[in-house]
Amino acid sequence: MAGPLASFALVVGLLTLTPGLDTALILRTAVLGRRRQAWGVVLGIQTGTLVWGTASAAGISVLLTASRLAYETLHWAGVCYLLWTGVRMLRERHPRRDGAGDGSGSDSGGDSGSDDGADGPGGWWAGWRRGTLTNLLNPKVGVFYVAVLPPFIPAGAPHLAAGILLTSVHVAEGLLWSAALIAFAHTLRTRLRRPAVRRLLDRATGVAVLGFGAKLALGD
Repeated sequence: MAGPLASFALVVGLLTLTPGLDTALILRTAVLGRRRQAWGVVLGIQTGTLVWGTASAAGISVLLTASRLAYETLHWAGVCYLLWTGVRMLRERHPRRDGAGDGSGSDSGGDSGSDDGADGPGGWWAGWRRGTLTNLLNPKVGVFYVAVLPPFIPAGAPHLAAGILLTSVHVAEGLLWSAALIAFAHTLRTRLRRPAVRRLLDRATGVAVLGFGAKLALGD
């Protein structure tokens, strides 16, 4: 099992490092100073990965390749969700808080008290929900696991247990890379506090998410 495990870790590791929708969502949320929400996004994405991997190991996600209706339903649900998320980011507002132009200590404390709160728009739950839905409503993740996971499960090994073990490797790599992204974003936070910069970040991420939605709609 060690050989297939190492090979699978290399494959999904390269996939994890490839910039994409997950990276854009994590960076955007973390740069805005919403660390709890950013970690919610991370854990939501990994929840979706674990669900897809387990479903693939159990043979459930084969339905995506066997049933055109199931695939198309999930496909267009994903398209609608991404387009809706992108539009929301383009419309989001970041009003100036009191003391926004003061010293870094005051401003940083204010952001931390508001954006990092468990309640409100920057809460952990909101991030987890966004990350989970983004992952689960992407049928290409399911198709990836249907195509890639089975060849790495050794003959004679318990299929479900081996599949969950391999998926856990993907999750662990995703958590490590996401931690690095959040740490990097936090170093830029003091330079990106101004509402105008935050709006620009939302516009850029919103356009990127809309692009991913359009790409999914076109089937590329």
